[in-house]
Parts: sequence; structure tokens; C-alpha cells
Amino acid sequence: MAPRAYSVIRDLHLYLGLFLSPLVVVFSLSVIFLVHAWVPGASGRPTTRRVEAIAIPTGLEQLKAREQVDAMHRVLDQAGVHGEIGFLRQIPRERRFVVPVSLPGRETTVDLNVATGTATVTTRDTGLWDAMVFLHKMPGPHNVAIRGNTAFLQVWRWLADATVYLLLFATASGVYLWVVLKSERRAGVALLLAGIVSFTALVCAVVG
Repeated sequence: MAPRAYSVIRDLHLYLGLFLSPLVVVFSLSVIFLVHAWVPGASGRPTTRRVEAIAIPTGLEQLKAREQVDAMHRVLDQAGVHGEIGFLRQIPRERRFVVPVSLPGRETTVDLNVATGTATVTTRDTGLWDAMVFLHKMPGPHNVAIRGNTAFLQVWRWLADATVYLLLFATASGVYLWVVLKSERRAGVALLLAGIVSFTALVCAVVG
């Protein structure tokens, strides 16, 4: 490959790697917390408040899926609650909705009484580390019909996708740069083989 092309790939590998490093740290640390089911500082004490005189959108109880979620966001705005709606638990006989709402580092549960136009809002701050776990899991494969119902998570979805593609480029360009540098080939082969053996052993342990 021409020296010019090599120089371009080397620079892209360097600067894109630097751009990705904060995102890689978020994903890496959050994996540790997910694996061990423990998040430092996640047991914040909840606070509760009551909101009255909420204007209920017409037909809220009859709406379905994303339309109901969009209408519920208008209700949450009146209650001063913002974030990603996880799901809507509707209790028809009591004309109530229980709505979990999440933001990085904060969990809120809204208990809405449609008949009276009142809501009980319970909020718990979960901290920075839990925020990393939230970003790692979201938007995620669950409740895909309503997932990504806030602008924040829509942007985060694109950023997470871009991170994956750029990591693939960084990996491919790193292998190329290693191949070109003859002095590093022997050490590179040893580390590559060690990685392959570790991965194979892990897969065999999981499958077998």
C-alpha cells in the first residue's frame, strides 16, 4: 500500500481510537457491574411527591403501544417528570397507570389516577455508576414497540451504533498496521493466538 494511504489509516486509527476511548470506558465499566450485579451508590433513598390537576389526554386509556406512550409523555411533562418510559402498567378497574421512567442516574415511578387527575411521583437517584449501566442496556432488545421514546435515547442509539462500527474499523486498521510493521509481527502473532485460545476456551466452557 502507498505511503500516503498508510499514513491516512494510521492517523484515523489513532484519532478515532481517542474519540472512542470515553465510550469504551463506559461500556467496559458497566459490564463489570452487570456481571457482578452490584452498582456502587445505587441504593439512593426515594422521595415522594403528589401532583394534582393533571389534564388527561382524550382517550388515553384506549390508546395502544407508541400512541399511548406519546400521550403519557404529555402527562409526565405536567408532573415535571422527564425520561424514557420503560412500560405502561394499566389497571383498568382502578383507572390507574403505573409508569416507570428512567434517566441515566435516576429512576422515577409515576402512579397516575386517571379518574381524579392526580399522580404520586416517587424518585430515586441512583448515581453515576448506575447511569453507566443504564446506558449500556438501553435502548436494548426489550419492548421494541415503545423503546427509544425520548430524543435522548434516540441519539444514544445512533451513538452506540457508531461506536460499534468505529471499533470494527479500529480493529481492522490495527491488524493492518501490525502486519505492515515487520518488527512487531512475532509478538503480535503470540498475542493473537493467546486471544484466540482464550476465546475458544470461553466458548467451550459456556457451551459444554
